Amino acid sequence: MTTDPHVLGPGLLPTPFTAAEIREATGRGKTILLRVEQPDGSRGERVNRFRETDAEGATLDRWAADAPEAVASSRVTWAELQGHAAFPAAHTTVTDVSLETPLGVLECRRYDTSEAPDAPVESFWFSLAHPGMPVRYEVPVHGGVLRTTVLSVTHP
Repeated sequence: MTTDPHVLGPGLLPTPFTAAEIREATGRGKTILLRVEQPDGSRGERVNRFRETDAEGATLDRWAADAPEAVASSRVTWAELQGHAAFPAAHTTVTDVSLETPLGVLECRRYDTSEAPDAPVESFWFSLAHPGMPVRYEVPVHGGVLRTTVLSVTHP
């Protein structure tokens, strides 16, 4: 049995960050601005903001940038956020790459994963300098690929 905090279970690859690393990088008020690009070419921006942080997790507020009055809030734990990057070893490849982003050129760990060998591949780029969500991800959806890119990360 492994004691590596990056490995969340049997058959899973190590996550790029531990729950503790995500907690340390995410303080009250951390705000992430994202661009969401639909397969049809339309795009919009979304905001994620953390508040009421503690040792176990935080309240995460999310809203469309053009509708700040429509905030959806939920309690998340650092372990849950880490778990979002726990991919199956059998159907995932991991590479270290440089990625040009709105945050600059970032050294990233890229995970290309699928539910089965013949299933569509989803790609996630995690910046090694920004513990937390991927700075870019691409997911196949009906009509093409949905791409989400982090535009900015701010701390109060």
